[in-house]
Amino acid sequence: MAGPVEGRSRRATVFRAALPCLALIALTGTIAQAQIVTPDLFSPTRSSQLTPVDSPLRRTNAEANDKTSDEANDARVRDKEKPAPSRIGAIPRYGLPAASGASSSGYDSLNRKLQKPKYYPGQVRPKPPPGPGSRPPLLSNTPLRLSIPPSQTANKAPIPPAMAGTVVGQPARKRLKDDDDPFGAVGDYAGSFLIKSAVELRGGYDTNPARIAVPRGSPFYVVAPEFLAVSDWERHALVADLKGSFTGYTNTFPPVDGVVSSAPTNVDRPNFNGHVDGRLDVSRDTRLLGQARLLVATDNPGSPNIQAGLARYPVYATFGGTFGVDQNFNRLQLSAGAAVDRTVYQNSQLTDGTSTTNDDRNYNQFGGLGRVSYDLMPGLKPFGEIEGNVRSHDLLVDRNGYQRNSNGGSVRAGTTFEFSRILTGELAVGWAARTYEDPRLLPLQGLLTSASLVWVATPLTTAKFFATTTINETTVPGVSGVLTRTYTAEVDHDFRRWLTGIGKFTWGTQTYQGDQRFDRFYSLSGDLIYKMNRNLWITGTLRRDWLDSNQPGNSTAATIVMLGVRLQH
Repeated sequence: MAGPVEGRSRRATVFRAALPCLALIALTGTIAQAQIVTPDLFSPTRSSQLTPVDSPLRRTNAEANDKTSDEANDARVRDKEKPAPSRIGAIPRYGLPAASGASSSGYDSLNRKLQKPKYYPGQVRPKPPPGPGSRPPLLSNTPLRLSIPPSQTANKAPIPPAMAGTVVGQPARKRLKDDDDPFGAVGDYAGSFLIKSAVELRGGYDTNPARIAVPRGSPFYVVAPEFLAVSDWERHALVADLKGSFTGYTNTFPPVDGVVSSAPTNVDRPNFNGHVDGRLDVSRDTRLLGQARLLVATDNPGSPNIQAGLARYPVYATFGGTFGVDQNFNRLQLSAGAAVDRTVYQNSQLTDGTSTTNDDRNYNQFGGLGRVSYDLMPGLKPFGEIEGNVRSHDLLVDRNGYQRNSNGGSVRAGTTFEFSRILTGELAVGWAARTYEDPRLLPLQGLLTSASLVWVATPLTTAKFFATTTINETTVPGVSGVLTRTYTAEVDHDFRRWLTGIGKFTWGTQTYQGDQRFDRFYSLSGDLIYKMNRNLWITGTLRRDWLDSNQPGNSTAATIVMLGVRLQH
């Protein structure tokens, strides 16, 4: 066991050994502080502390700033508060990591509650996604089409966001109705009236303009103006529809020696058909109706009413008016009206320079009309109609010694209908009769048919059917009148919005009461319309006409070719 003396000896020995070490440390620190900076310190040598500028191992500035460098990815150097990039997207700094499998379908593996998006007042809400087995929603509110027109996918001029409806918080903009006739006339407003006007200029060739047994052709031209004015009022209505034409032929048809022909030397003829309709709304269920009309025309070429030896066709005018009233009793509607018309013929100009009067063909007509209809169901409205009139000629006896004054009327029953805008129109059948003062003239009577049907087969194809029955006056000796039935079938097809084809077939009969003559007439035509814009159309027509008569020498045929232009506004 060591004693106290031995312990003190050991501590003295340690102290004596530590003194030289402290002195050496102090001396060394003094020498390090006294060291100076020399060029050798920065020399590009093996022992240099900096990498040479031209060294291939030196990092460039781009590499120093690149986040994908080793230093940026080193966990010891990067910001420890910034989380590492995620493979499934950026992670919020102070949020939970993204759930595995989260998608737009709403699935969340962490079972977190989805936050519903907030919308501004009036903002359009998106439709919910379709469920399993359901069809995906349409991209727009328009119905699905089998083929999209090129105009919907074509490049269009940009429009302001307010018009496009893309402004946040803006109410949904109501879609404008599609233009049914994108190449139709626009018209101008004059006060509260919408006015549309047009003129057609056509030229062509007719192989038999006079409709005679021995045909002689001639080039021709047609000038046809149109005018339409429609009121735009909340109550009442006024419509003016005026259409006219003039057909001129460059060739004349002088009489041939020894041949009797009904064709005049000049076969030019005018035509005008115009009417002005008005409606006065007295109350919700009571309306006053009125119409003023004017018809200017000539006898049809080939008609037996045409005199022999004429220089030109005599022109006649029929003008008059109708006044009536409509009264509704719930679904029941009663209509009544009175009409008056006058027909006046021009004097006939003969080839020898003289003229003959046509006063025996002038007459006044007074008549009345009554109609009852019932709104059976939406789109179906049956009706019954009765009409009567009296015809009084200026001369009691005509040129052949017959009294032409007469009275007659008609009875009809039918219905108007409208089935989903696909099939619309009116269909009726009845009976027409007329008796004459002269006992030698037999009563004229027959079946009355009338129809006006429009069938929209497809958005590009429309079929139309028209049927009319009329009783016309005549100057043929012993003939009471002419019962004429006409039927027309028409098909319109749009190959493009700017290209339309029209096919039309017309057939009918003419029965001469008191004579054995019976005529059948047919007409087949095709039209092609090229619509360059709303103001300019180009039209082409090819038509073939036949008249088949049981009287020898009265059957005729003609072919017409026309090319024209239509200017409208």
